Amino acid sequence: MLTSFEKASTSSYNAQSSAVKRLMREAVELNDPNELFHCQPIENNLFEWHFTIRGPKSTEFEHGVYHGRILFPVEYPMKPPSIVLLTASGRFKVNEKICLSISAHHAETWTPTWGVRTALLAIIGFMETPGEGAIGSLDYTPDERRVLAERSQSYVCPTCGVANSQLLLPLSEKSIDIQRQAKALANQIHMKNYGTTSKNAPVVKSTLNPSESRSHAPPNQVLVLNQNNSRGDFFNTLIWFCCIIFLFLFLRRLFITFGSHRPFPSSYSDF
Repeated sequence: MLTSFEKASTSSYNAQSSAVKRLMREAVELNDPNELFHCQPIENNLFEWHFTIRGPKSTEFEHGVYHGRILFPVEYPMKPPSIVLLTASGRFKVNEKICLSISAHHAETWTPTWGVRTALLAIIGFMETPGEGAIGSLDYTPDERRVLAERSQSYVCPTCGVANSQLLLPLSEKSIDIQRQAKALANQIHMKNYGTTSKNAPVVKSTLNPSESRSHAPPNQVLVLNQNNSRGDFFNTLIWFCCIIFLFLFLRRLFITFGSHRPFPSSYSDF
């Protein structure tokens, strides 16, 4: 049976379009909210969806409920959507397209087998990862993020007209598995978004505590990277040195074998 949205959309869009078919199917699959996320197209626009996600458990986002937009290209699912957060979280900037491996900033890492559900789980999983200056990312302190998490519950989207706290089902033990899926997905997806940041990107300061600065990369992570680079240079030098010795011994052997031999006698006899 067609939903009211499908009936309205059938006459508004090309029913033969692969993007329209895919989005309508996903809209039906995600029609009912669950404990961790909900996402549906806005009225009269199949290519813009609004979503609500719950922050990952046992993190500073645990009590947060965050609202945002997903903007789909007409080439979807062959090309990835753009993702915009509307609720302040201290992890992603508000009203700015965020840079993740499942967003339009990284079309090279997108795969058509991913969909809206994948994107929602990935956002939840990525929330507890460091921003490190990526486009649309923030690195607020855990305390600041906890304050924003509490505030996020009362946020009301001007388009949806409903408070965040009313958009998801109450938490239960069923949400544990979904939380695990979100974290596993974030670990599996190649996070190229952290390697494309401009070297001159400014450090974003918090609106809660402007005087506090934030570093982009943990010192221990930099130390590990430096150690790995040093080891790589050492082994490359060692391999190159061994190749030179082997070549020298090989040429020396050839010289000893053939250089000391007399010329072969002529095969013809003098008469």
